[in-house]
Amino acid sequence: MIYKLRKKFIKICTLSFLAVFVVLFSVIYLLSSLQTDRSLDTLTDVIAENGGRFPIYEPFPPKQGRPLPPSRLDEETPFRTRFFSVRLDADGAVIFVDTKAIISVDQSNAIAYATAALEKDRERGWIEEFRYKICDTSYGKEIVFVNGAVERASGRGFLMTTLSVFGVGSLAVLLLIILSSKWAVKPSAESYAKQKQFITDANHELKTPLTLIRTNLEIIKEENGSNEWLADIDSEVEHMTDLVEHLVALARMDEEQEKPVFSVFDLSRAVDETVDIFASSVTGTGKNLSVTIPENMMYNGDESAIRQLVSILMDNAVKYCDVGGSICVTLHNERHPSLTVDNSYAAVDHLELPRLFDRFYRADKARTRGGFGIGLSMAKAIVEKHRGRITAQNLGNGTIRFQVKL
Repeated sequence: MIYKLRKKFIKICTLSFLAVFVVLFSVIYLLSSLQTDRSLDTLTDVIAENGGRFPIYEPFPPKQGRPLPPSRLDEETPFRTRFFSVRLDADGAVIFVDTKAIISVDQSNAIAYATAALEKDRERGWIEEFRYKICDTSYGKEIVFVNGAVERASGRGFLMTTLSVFGVGSLAVLLLIILSSKWAVKPSAESYAKQKQFITDANHELKTPLTLIRTNLEIIKEENGSNEWLADIDSEVEHMTDLVEHLVALARMDEEQEKPVFSVFDLSRAVDETVDIFASSVTGTGKNLSVTIPENMMYNGDESAIRQLVSILMDNAVKYCDVGGSICVTLHNERHPSLTVDNSYAAVDHLELPRLFDRFYRADKARTRGGFGIGLSMAKAIVEKHRGRITAQNLGNGTIRFQVKL
């Protein structure tokens, strides 16, 4: 159990860190992309506003009435920027192509890029490694393209560096989580060890007096005969003995042991024989029992544990089934074996279904129907040993279903 708790701690911490990492990396990627787009959009705006060319750079404050050039521009910007433009008339015909500032794109390629940009029907966007802008002019349209390969490569390099740093950091954090996990779960481990030791001690301490009481009861019965007071004592001793045995069995299930040895067995026969043990109890209390079990359904698992699982579910159904109600047991094979045990229970709407598998939880607050509130938790432990799942469902019409998928 402690090993599972430690694994869960490591898993939660790792997933939390990875979630934060993914969010941070996504934000960095988004901001980097937006910054690249904004930077290139500044260039396309300047070129488009100046008829497909860069304005004359003015290093000193301009004269009154002349606007300042964008802060990103300097005297070297026209020489390090690769761009071209295509002009179209009102009918969409090409009237001018300017590729003087780029060598890798000729006139036919420029027209193809312009056509692709128009098909996107967006003012701005990307065509391969070129950022474009479509603007309306007095003669028609002008499409300006700026090569963003350098900016994109720089952005990718930055992201790869960030990813590498985060990756190394993740490994370091994961190592710290693994190293600190033992310390983090230490209080729980100590508490669990004390609890297990308490159950073990209680088992030894209680078994002796219970055995002594039972022996003395038998002697008294032989000498004086049985009466209602002795019967009550005998019933309570039996109740206490069952409780101790249940506690010990539950504690053993939690112990760190090797995986149980599974073997192939006839699941249909195991379920049918276990249900049959309870048949007389069901019919004897005026309840109806229906069983649907196919023949020769084989399963690889712990047969004794599965029989105990069915016994727990049947005992629970018999105990909580309403007078004159019905119990229905169904076993069928979907992708994996599935067992359902339904029983009539008028108060099902008031149950906290997720809590039914908690240890010592009692749906019957008055505790008038016996039991210890640990049977279903034992059933859950058995199912988990078989990597399965057990659930409680409200079927409506006063019926509760326990479903086991192995």
